[in-house]
Amino acid sequence: MYDIIIIGSGAGGATMAYRLADSGKKILIVERGDYVPIEKENWDSVEVFQKNRYTTTDLWLDKHNKPFRPGMHYNVGGNTKFYGAALFRLREEDFKEIHHYGGTSPAWPIQYQDLKDYYLESEKLFHVHGKRGSDPTEPFDSEPYPNPPLPHEPRIQEVVDELVDYGWQPFELPIGVNFKPHETANAPYTLDRFDGFPDAAERKGDAHLCSLAKALEHPNVELMVNTKVLRLNTNEEGTKIAEIVVQQNGETKTLTSDLVILSAGAINSAALLLESKSEKFPNGLANSSDQVGRNYMFHQNSALVALYTEPNHTKFGKTFGINDFYHANKGYEFPLGHIQMLGKSDEHQIKADSPIAAPGFTFELMAEHAVDFWLTSEDLPDPDNRVTVENGQIKISYTSNNQQGHEFLKEELIKALKASGKFKSFLFKGIYFSKGMDIASPAHQNGTTKMGLDPKTSVVDTNCKAHDLDNLYIVDGGFFVSSGAVNPALTIIAMALRVGDHLKTNVLTL
Repeated sequence: MYDIIIIGSGAGGATMAYRLADSGKKILIVERGDYVPIEKENWDSVEVFQKNRYTTTDLWLDKHNKPFRPGMHYNVGGNTKFYGAALFRLREEDFKEIHHYGGTSPAWPIQYQDLKDYYLESEKLFHVHGKRGSDPTEPFDSEPYPNPPLPHEPRIQEVVDELVDYGWQPFELPIGVNFKPHETANAPYTLDRFDGFPDAAERKGDAHLCSLAKALEHPNVELMVNTKVLRLNTNEEGTKIAEIVVQQNGETKTLTSDLVILSAGAINSAALLLESKSEKFPNGLANSSDQVGRNYMFHQNSALVALYTEPNHTKFGKTFGINDFYHANKGYEFPLGHIQMLGKSDEHQIKADSPIAAPGFTFELMAEHAVDFWLTSEDLPDPDNRVTVENGQIKISYTSNNQQGHEFLKEELIKALKASGKFKSFLFKGIYFSKGMDIASPAHQNGTTKMGLDPKTSVVDTNCKAHDLDNLYIVDGGFFVSSGAVNPALTIIAMALRVGDHLKTNVLTL
């Protein structure tokens, strides 16, 4: 019997454990996978991107019932072990209604001010480097980033200067990285294999190192690995979760807890709730609204490789972003989205993405001259874009929307790069985070258990408590009402800190 069971150890679950660890309550974190092994293959792009060494072998279904292998990572720390650690606050405007080329992004039941202090604490917790105020769209904060911005390497600085000359406002990208994780470590460290790779040097600001490891220093906190949660059972009245049925090493067990925090990620949390249907919950647990699994979002994303005339010997190019088109601006009636740099491509990644080399370039030469960009535009909540479960298999039914703004964003970036006269060719990468930027790449997953005031139209309240159950909180990307156009991780972390404070003040003391 536990006081609190947390399902999942990613951005939401690990941070919940960190926040609640000093409560004195008996806490168990249940993780489906194991620790990512520290091995030379961590930084091998063939192993990581082509052989998908660390992704699940599970097959999901698309809307046409065609199986695909998702770029999902089941391990301690969740997908944050593989993310690029770009840690953005949502803009103040993102919490309000916004009109786009593809429709309307709805308002949230909370505002930016509800998360402001937690954003700052999250930046400190995850060792974020940045320069406050350099991003023209960033919400104001009188406190600087916890750490100074990462410096641009020479070729990247040239690109920054060219974009400034063009009239844009490139800014220092907020990146979570800890250069002093171990007091005994004295070897020099250069950021290189970072974006999409697990970090064998343990410098990346991920949920395992920044949150979970600190929680596990408390004797009242335990971690159970290689344990898949099969279903959640309620009491006879259907008011609380009474049992958590898990499978560990082929053995089925039942766990009990006073409080349950579901943080398995927007897709898997929704799937677990749907799989936990019962007589009292025939459409799935916590689903009286019929909203569980609906409104799935993961952004319109593109990765662009631009070939520079001079070689690009940059080790870590992920140091600046562009938000000139984040809001309606520069002649556009509606927002286009966000641009940031990616980790440096190598020949294996480019070869995997493009079976034909660019004219005059081998794959090796392309990699030597490549400058890598990541473009993100908001996708809009659509109840027909949803997660369901068919015969135990996850199905993602998704049709992209708001594409016009994303196409405009691509055109503007290419036009700006061409203006310098130093970019000769452009290639849109099809494989990143181990899979394509379609539904197989769930890195920015959100929206499946949306937050709201009305139990008839939402799944959780403004403290992430399920409307239908007294002891279930859902704290992962599922609570998002809209997706914004920046990486969701910092908002999940900040919300976990906020919900943790609510629980300690208003629930655990009762």
